Amino acid sequence: MKKSLQKLTFVLMTGLLSSGTVMAAEPDPAKMKKLKEIMMQQIGMMKPELQKKVKALSPKTQKSLMKILGQHTRYSDDITLRQVMHEVLSDYQSIAAGIMTDNPEQAAASARRLANHRIPAGGLLPYLGLENINDGQLAVLETFNDSVEGEALKLATAAESGDMGAAAVHFGKISSGCVACHKVFRSKPGASDLLR
Repeated sequence: MKKSLQKLTFVLMTGLLSSGTVMAAEPDPAKMKKLKEIMMQQIGMMKPELQKKVKALSPKTQKSLMKILGQHTRYSDDITLRQVMHEVLSDYQSIAAGIMTDNPEQAAASARRLANHRIPAGGLLPYLGLENINDGQLAVLETFNDSVEGEALKLATAAESGDMGAAAVHFGKISSGCVACHKVFRSKPGASDLLR
């Protein structure tokens, strides 16, 4: 099993390095080592049927997933995706309060926190449903990520520059991204049966 995990991690890391989308041409070895450790831990938490589906993903999908993972610096060994979404909702509500009360610092800080939300125990994939772990379904995940987290970063920049009108426009795009992602991936919220 350990050899299988190492092979899967090697495939995913190779995809990350060759994609050039997450790291610069000269990847930071310390960051790559940390990311590899996180991936090994996440894959090790997955049940065999999920590991098999992850291993079958195309290099393009693997690169997309690695890009998303590489954008985050906060990981949890304990909380579920539902709990992460509660944190995201709190940040979302704080963004709204910052915009509505013309508090750019609150809006920007909350938006940056939302964009760098925690990655739940086992990563994102165990919570998406085994039926969604395929190239077709996961092809939209990066777009959803860009429309939520990417727009949150744009909102933060707009708020920091004092343009609360633009921040409000980005807030609407975040909302649309959340709803679209939930429509595709969220069935019954809660714990995953794909973790050991």
